[in-house]
Amino acid sequence: MRRPAAAAALLAGAVTASALLTGCGGTASGATSGSGSGSGSGPGGRPELSVSGAYMPQPVSDSMAAGFLTITNKGGVKDELTSATSPDAGDVTVHETDGGAMREVSRLTVPAHGRLVFESGGNHLMFDRLAHKPVQGRTVTVKLHFAASGDLTVEMPVKPATYNPATGH
Repeated sequence: MRRPAAAAALLAGAVTASALLTGCGGTASGATSGSGSGSGSGPGGRPELSVSGAYMPQPVSDSMAAGFLTITNKGGVKDELTSATSPDAGDVTVHETDGGAMREVSRLTVPAHGRLVFESGGNHLMFDRLAHKPVQGRTVTVKLHFAASGDLTVEMPVKPATYNPATGH
């Protein structure tokens, strides 16, 4: 879906503001905010996905927000995140940031025996046309759609706008 230039500029500003407020921390090790696993049978020929460290900084905007998490693949085959949906948003898009430039992508790879990290200043989910403004202490449900593993449903807690996962504050 293409957005007009003004909307794209607003979206970039919101992500930049979120990055400045939250810093560029990674997910806290061992934190599990979302759950789910893809079907798989060991390290052989199938992905084995799990989600940890999911959160959404309380947005400053009433209409859009960013979401962060880590997808781990313990399986021996890569998978691809192809899209995301949420009953709390009219549209959820997958973005990557490369050299400071944010762009919407149609898929991101979760490598075999590896991780796909969504963090402030990097890959992220953008929630657009929010049904209501997410507030601290609530959760936002997001369904992640994968090419091989099917869907994972994640409960993403809304944290303070200045939340830093490295410190937990």
